[in-house]
Amino acid sequence: MTETAHVLVVDDDPDIRDELQEYLTGHGFRVSTAEGGAAMHAVLEKEPVDLIIMDLKMPGESGLSLTSSVRKTSKAGVIILTGTGDDVDRVVGLEIGADDYIAKPCNLRELLARVRSVLRRTRGEGGAGLEVEAECLQFAGWTLDLSERRLTSPDSAEVPLTTGEFNMLEAFVTRPKRVLNRDQILDLTQGRDWSPYDRSIDNLISRLRQKIEADPKNPQIIKTVRGVGYLFTPAVSKK
Repeated sequence: MTETAHVLVVDDDPDIRDELQEYLTGHGFRVSTAEGGAAMHAVLEKEPVDLIIMDLKMPGESGLSLTSSVRKTSKAGVIILTGTGDDVDRVVGLEIGADDYIAKPCNLRELLARVRSVLRRTRGEGGAGLEVEAECLQFAGWTLDLSERRLTSPDSAEVPLTTGEFNMLEAFVTRPKRVLNRDQILDLTQGRDWSPYDRSIDNLISRLRQKIEADPKNPQIIKTVRGVGYLFTPAVSKK
């Protein structure tokens, strides 16, 4: 990273908080910890955070609820910690704006790799392997500002995107008129392998269609190529 990233670990288990803080600090990160929602909000109000590692199962306000609230006020990356059997919660977490997930007990080296991957994307350090140099790209009347991570509609209204939605749209806009399968999309947007039970790609595309398609039920911008993947159809130009 070009500067020390600030990571916030939110978990009600003090042993996990201490372990992750010690490990990530040893790899050059500045790490704060919080045992729940109140402590998390106190940290966020005090200083900027680049990435939050969020446990889903906590007393009081759940990690899902906290992730949703973070997405309304912060652009920090979010990695959710899930139990091995929490498939539904994992998918819901990704749907509401988490950037990645890892099952507990987690392999620390794998967690470190995911932390670095999410930070590269959210801090604009080579996120999706851009194939163009322009910072602003236009398609079908829309403008995507890659440096500001901002989407503007044809009527000049700013349309808010979660980190996952932006990464997905960036992958498509920088690779127009090419069919991308789920493996390629996951590699470009989340840096991990796809499993047959992973619906995060379909859910993200559904959310994007709700925001950029005139008729989400009959999409013309992001089309499904059955049995293969998805195709971004508009021509893309540099602004």
